[in-house]
Amino acid sequence: MPKRRAGFTLIELLIVVVIIGILAGIAYPGYAGLIRQSRRADAMSALLGLAAAMEQRYTITFAYTGNAIGGADTGAPAIYSAQVPVAGGSKTYDLRIHSATADSFVLRAIPTGAQAGDGFLQLSSSGERAWDRNDNNIIDADETCWEKSCS
Repeated sequence: MPKRRAGFTLIELLIVVVIIGILAGIAYPGYAGLIRQSRRADAMSALLGLAAAMEQRYTITFAYTGNAIGGADTGAPAIYSAQVPVAGGSKTYDLRIHSATADSFVLRAIPTGAQAGDGFLQLSSSGERAWDRNDNNIIDADETCWEKSCS
């Protein structure tokens, strides 16, 4: 009776590599989607923080104007971080004051870098939220919330 050697054959190793490749091919897109969703949630939180900073300045100046860099009414905020993540790191969104008047404002989080193509997030002083899901730079009727679909 021939003596059997311990170990794996080349065919067995190839089968294992193919199985791992298939599992990785299935799992990675889902993982990447969750990462995008997490970055979007971070931007939503940052928009709410910027809105709170705008409200705080309103209690002092009685107007929402002049809160962008250089005292402008629109552009990067001077009263809050201009990027997401707020604490630093790889930038995934730019925070912008889209418009500001004495009694109202519209804020936007514009995706950049790894998040590009995800569509901007918008928050107004009245609490209205929008997400340009189709990334056409316009808030359509079915994009008036921060959820995957608005009902």
